[in-house]
Amino acid sequence: MNIDDVVLNFTPGSMVALNIVLGFIMFGIALDTAPSDFAAVLKAPKAMIIAMLAQIILLPAVTFGLTLLLNVQASIALGMILVACCPPGNISQVLTYRSRGNVALSVSMTAVANVLYIFILPISVVFWGSLHPTASELVRTVSLNGWQMLLEIFLIIGLPFFAGLFIRARWPRFAGRVQPYARWISLAALVGFIAIALIGNWTIFMAYIGVVLVAVFLHDAVALGLGYASARIGGLPSRERKAITFEVGIRNAGLGLGLVFTFFGGIGGMAIVAGWWGIWDIIAGLLLATAWARVTRKADAAYAASHAASASSEPGAEGDPVGGTPASPASSADAARPEASA
Repeated sequence: MNIDDVVLNFTPGSMVALNIVLGFIMFGIALDTAPSDFAAVLKAPKAMIIAMLAQIILLPAVTFGLTLLLNVQASIALGMILVACCPPGNISQVLTYRSRGNVALSVSMTAVANVLYIFILPISVVFWGSLHPTASELVRTVSLNGWQMLLEIFLIIGLPFFAGLFIRARWPRFAGRVQPYARWISLAALVGFIAIALIGNWTIFMAYIGVVLVAVFLHDAVALGLGYASARIGGLPSRERKAITFEVGIRNAGLGLGLVFTFFGGIGGMAIVAGWWGIWDIIAGLLLATAWARVTRKADAAYAASHAASASSEPGAEGDPVGGTPASPASSADAARPEASA
C-alpha cells in the first residue's frame, strides 16, 4: 500500500493527551523565561537575527529542496516540511548547556521564536506545502485552513506559554522550583507518547521505516548543519554557534505530530516522519553535544597548558631572577579562551 494512503490509528483521547503534553512543554519553557530574556535581544540582536532567518526562511526552503532531491512520497515530503516549519524544541537549551554553548542566548532565542511561531507556523506550512509539486495535492485534499491552524496553535502554544510567563513574573521563586521538574517530566511524557504511538502502529511503522529513516537522518543533519553554517558565516564565536546550531536543528516534532492528526487526518508518511524525528532528534543532538563538549574541553586544556608554559618563561615568572608572582593558567584561559577553535 502507498504510504500516502496509510492512516495511523489514533483515538480522540490520545489526541487530548498529546495536546496536554505539548501545552505542558510550552508551559515549562515559559517558566524558564524572564523578561530580561526578551530584553537581551535588543542588546545583542545579531545572533537572534541570524537564528530567526535560518529557521524561519532558510530551513523550510532547504527542506523543500531536499524533498525534491530525495524524491520521497508526497506525505513524507509534507511531513518533512511540517517539521521544518515547527518552532524549536525545548531540549535545545539542554543540548546547548551540555555542549558548553551560550545557554542565555539559547533561552532568549527559544522564547522569542515560540512567540513568533504562533503566527509563522500556519503561514509557512500552507505556503511551502501548497508550492510543492506532489505534497500540494494533500494540502488541497485536507482543505487546510490557515486561520483554524493559527487558532489551534495559539491554544497549544500561546496560552500555556503566556500562562508560564505570567507565573514566572508574578511568582519567580515558585517558577524556579517547578521549572526543572516541568521540563523533564514533559520531555519524558512526549518521548513516551511518541514511543506508544509507534508501538501501536508497529506494522505500518516497520513497513515504511526504511525510507523514513534515511529522510529523517539527512533532514536532521541538514538542519543542524544549516544552523552551524549560518552562525559561522555570520562571524559569531563558538559558544553562540553552538546555541544557534541546536536552535535551528532541534524542532518541536511533537507539535508537528499533533498537527498531523488534527489537520491531516493522521496521514501515515507525515505521522511517521514527525514521530521518528522526535526520537532521532534527541539522539543526534545528544551525540553532537557530547562530542562538541569533549572537543571544547580538550581545546581549553591545551590552551591553558600552553599559556602556563609561556607565562613561566616570561620575566617575573616563578624561578626567574626578576622574581614576581606566576600567572594563573585558569584565569588566563578564561580571559582569552580560543572560542573560534572549539
